[in-house]
Amino acid sequence: MYNKGMENKVFTVLDLIGLDLKEHNSLNLRCIGGRKGLGKEINIPDINRPMGGLMGFFEDFASERIQLFGRGENAYLRNLEKRGETGTLTDLFALPLPCCIFTHDFRPHKEFLDIAEEAECPVLQTPLSSTDFSSRLLRILSEIFSPFQSIHGVLVEVYGIGILLLGDSGIGKSESALELVMSGHRLVADDVVEIHCINGNMLIGSGANKIIGHHMEIRGLGIVNITHLFGVRAIRDRKEIQLVVTLETWDSYKNYNRLGTEERTMDILGVSVPHLEMPVKPGRNIRVLIETAAMNERLKSMGYNSAKEFNKNIMKWLESEAARPALFGYDGII
Repeated sequence: MYNKGMENKVFTVLDLIGLDLKEHNSLNLRCIGGRKGLGKEINIPDINRPMGGLMGFFEDFASERIQLFGRGENAYLRNLEKRGETGTLTDLFALPLPCCIFTHDFRPHKEFLDIAEEAECPVLQTPLSSTDFSSRLLRILSEIFSPFQSIHGVLVEVYGIGILLLGDSGIGKSESALELVMSGHRLVADDVVEIHCINGNMLIGSGANKIIGHHMEIRGLGIVNITHLFGVRAIRDRKEIQLVVTLETWDSYKNYNRLGTEERTMDILGVSVPHLEMPVKPGRNIRVLIETAAMNERLKSMGYNSAKEFNKNIMKWLESEAARPALFGYDGII
């Protein structure tokens, strides 16, 4: 298990344009000016509406953020163009802006683009509305700049529950995941799982390498392509981690949790995740145990805890047994 430091993460405007996003996440960005500045770094996962700067008010101006130009800013720019006032634009681009983005497919006038080109500030354009684009961009930046960690393990989806399989090398993580896939469940990542902490309380896992993410190494068999063998139904790109299962060699001297009343957790990036230690030995069907653990976790999320319910019923039974002598006499006869 190892961490990747956020201090080494570099994310540029070019990276933003090149994000491989589809459907409801797509930003549809294209560069219309200032291409020399595409290597500028984006260091703040937030946006700024620069109306104050366009009006010449720069006190507490958030110049380090992405500058978003919507309907209001575009209308004000047209007004500046009509009046021939460009002084505030020169002052605006004197600041270290990472980039400017125009929504609704708005295109600024030539003088704006010339000043941006001279300042080497990229100017981008998107057909999305300001509201839609803002929500998408903030969601994406939140994930990109979120704390993350890479863990040696396997991530699978079983009955809708994201399960992270951990354990020593050779314990059978990949083999167990392969059995689960053959039973209709899905593989998210094998060998190295990259985990992002979103909003401080959600762990999203994915493969560390998209090219080899859905390949699996099986000792004695080699590398297998899960997508080609079982089809796209057997994979998914990412999944929330809701349960951690650590596979370990059976230790007859170890006291394993037999009732399940003791709920254990594992801390990953400051988030506590339910954690099960599952001993492995001949005769134990690990696939069935993992499937049962997934269904049990779903029941817990719906408000039903089997172990607690069992314990509650036992206590009721003991209380009724203890009350019987008082009601019926010690010989059980009234």
